[in-house]
Amino acid sequence: MSKRVGYIRVSSADQNTDRQLEGIELDKTFAEKISGKDIKRPALLAMLEFIREGDKVFVHELSRLGRSMIDLHQLVEHITKKGATISFLKEGLEFSPGQADPVRQAMFGMLSVFAQFERSLIKQRQAEGIAAAKAKGKHLGRPAKLTAVQREEISARVAAGEEIKTVAADFAVSRATVYNCITEAP
Repeated sequence: MSKRVGYIRVSSADQNTDRQLEGIELDKTFAEKISGKDIKRPALLAMLEFIREGDKVFVHELSRLGRSMIDLHQLVEHITKKGATISFLKEGLEFSPGQADPVRQAMFGMLSVFAQFERSLIKQRQAEGIAAAKAKGKHLGRPAKLTAVQREEISARVAAGEEIKTVAADFAVSRATVYNCITEAP
């Protein structure tokens, strides 16, 4: 018996998946909150493993399946070669096994280029934001776990002969962090 399968993806944990595939009756849904930059995504891989001949896969829009033109083409080809149909609701595109509609293929090609272009713009904006923050002297990344005083104390204790594993345990840091404090000490 064929299944109606949904694939839902948003890029980050704070985004909401509710609007995707709303009102579509599905037998099984695969959802994840992860970047679409590559195809090594747990729910996507599980969905690809799950689908069988005759199944129909629903995706809200093309960019939810992937951001790379090559990845999108490979995924659609993989799904249709398994004998399943894939439907992109927002774009109104559907691909079935053995289907060779040149107009639909051209439209898919153009839309996949735009999905990849959008990903490139996101990366460019991100790089510009990072460069601007660095130029303003802002600290990027997670906050430092140790203060400058703590780092000096670690170096002094190790120099006084204490074992690195003891010092690391006292400050709740790894031995690698202790070694970094020692090499950074003046």
